[in-house]
Amino acid sequence: MSATQRNILLITTDQMRFDALGCNGGTIAKTPNIDQLANNGINYQRAHNQNVVCMPARATIMTGQHVASHGVWMNGVCLPEEEPTIAHHLQAHGYQTGLLGKAHFEPWLGAPEIFFENRMAALGSTGPHRGFDHMELANHFFEGHSHYDAWMQSHPTCKDAFYPMVTDRGQNTASRGETGALQVWPMDVPTELYHTHWVADRTINWLSGLNQNPFFCWMSFPDPHHPWDVPSGELHRHDWRDMPLPRLYRETHEGRIALLDQKPKHWRGYYEGTIWSNLESPRDFVPASLTPDQIREINAYTHIENELIDDAVGRVVAWLTTNNLIDQTDIFFTTDHGELQGDFGLMFKGPYHVDALMRLPMIWQPAKSARLTPQTIQAPVGHVDLAKTFCRIAGIAPPDYCEGAAMPTTNDEASAQDRQFQLTEWDSEHGPIDMHLKSLCHKDGWLITCYEPSHLYDGSEGELYNLHEDPDQIINLWDNPKHRETQQELKQLLYASLPKPRSPKLERAAPV
Repeated sequence: MSATQRNILLITTDQMRFDALGCNGGTIAKTPNIDQLANNGINYQRAHNQNVVCMPARATIMTGQHVASHGVWMNGVCLPEEEPTIAHHLQAHGYQTGLLGKAHFEPWLGAPEIFFENRMAALGSTGPHRGFDHMELANHFFEGHSHYDAWMQSHPTCKDAFYPMVTDRGQNTASRGETGALQVWPMDVPTELYHTHWVADRTINWLSGLNQNPFFCWMSFPDPHHPWDVPSGELHRHDWRDMPLPRLYRETHEGRIALLDQKPKHWRGYYEGTIWSNLESPRDFVPASLTPDQIREINAYTHIENELIDDAVGRVVAWLTTNNLIDQTDIFFTTDHGELQGDFGLMFKGPYHVDALMRLPMIWQPAKSARLTPQTIQAPVGHVDLAKTFCRIAGIAPPDYCEGAAMPTTNDEASAQDRQFQLTEWDSEHGPIDMHLKSLCHKDGWLITCYEPSHLYDGSEGELYNLHEDPDQIINLWDNPKHRETQQELKQLLYASLPKPRSPKLERAAPV
């Protein structure tokens, strides 16, 4: 290994909130292994994604580009296979590259004959693909595509215990929970057969077979994304009856409506089931029907899934330590997007640019050989910065297509970089309803979201929050005349900073 080329382990989850972790103020799930990464390294307190759903967010991680640039504007839109990625770039500079777990660069409900990810397992292939020498894939469901799916064929009884696919309308809100909460699904499956454990096992197996070259390993957990189908043997970790309700949940219908009416109309429309503006929530789910106990049960299962992830992270870090690789390995921990998890009376995700979905856990434990001091950094960083950060670690120039900047390792460096803001984009088309949101979160504590013209909005609507005075984004200042000048300045900065959209526009190829 070159003296400048350290190993890189990127750990991601799917749909994890910033406050899920103890190191970020979480008080329910016990996450000592991830917390230790933060204690040993750099904990970025204001990290944002560039899109709040899977495929666009993952395309940004892969390319180091904003959504407008890479063009994956919603789920179901596929980054072309020939597109260069940071995995290709590291591979070209001597890195062995592997992805174990959830990829989702291609639609997992897409036809296998069209999408290579969805036929890899059936072909007995583990790559190469998209710059990865080796890929073994897992997903939330047994859709017939993944390596985990094929592996579970030898455990048919356990496989049948998992939550069913959500392609049929009647299955979207199925439940086996005690409260009837949708997609809560305890199952008689040993933890050792659960996909979280499998992803860690396959990661260790791949790492064990490497030669002396540096590695770039992406360990990608499908959880805590719904369905909430945890092994029954893990339910002892958290009793839903003991769960507090979310801080941003109001126990009366009137209280929830008062929160939602601060925001543009699709917020309340989703709550009441009158506006379905995203495929990220089951079509027949009406959030207003959720009971407080159902929210408690969903959240208890979410915390259990987060603890299982933490256990798996601990196993892989222990393996690196035992095999004398920890001193030369930089470890990153983040997620693609968050989860509403009862905030504002809502569940799942969609076109809602608030901390629950945009703000990410982002932790970097540098290799010990880097001799960096542990830090907590408030400066804004994002997924768009990861690719250049990996190049910095590898000691190589980043590819020309990368945007963003290498993440700062000290607060002084953050100041020198003059990191001012992060951008988040949303575009979607579902049936007759399209949505177009553009957001800028500024280091001075302002969050602006502009609503562009669509079937629901004429382009004059938006959201504006002062995060210093209103960190929960409750008081929408968009129409407040006292903040008109701030709104206009931020809007001008936002549109001056957004890259020009990719042309021609990539087509949506399949759902999800």
